[in-house]
Amino acid sequence: MKTVLVSAVALIDPDGRVLLAERPAGKSMAGLWEFPGGKIEVGETPEQALVRELKEELAIDTWASCLAPLTFASHSYDDFHLLMPLFACRKWDGIVTPQEGQRLAWVKPNKLRDYPMPAADIPLIAMIRDLL
Repeated sequence: MKTVLVSAVALIDPDGRVLLAERPAGKSMAGLWEFPGGKIEVGETPEQALVRELKEELAIDTWASCLAPLTFASHSYDDFHLLMPLFACRKWDGIVTPQEGQRLAWVKPNKLRDYPMPAADIPLIAMIRDLL
């Protein structure tokens, strides 16, 4: 089984809410809500991948120094194994704006379970709640 490396972030606004993005139609797991991020490209660190993905997907700029390692997910799906470090980020430039037609939601940590998520993301909720 192939391992897929993905980097994700809990963007935390000044009110202590966390950003979730809905997977758009046409992608696997469409309609589920996840922490923003994406695949780590060859030659990238997880932090570099997040800086790139946040610019591409949400039109915001941040820096590796603003990404604090929080936890990680290791989850086997039917056709691949996902390894996903999760970072916390409270500082960025720009206004979060969806660039790929995805819906976004700023969610209080105690409401994260109200959003259907991929199986790999669900265990991360407790870590985020404990952080905030």
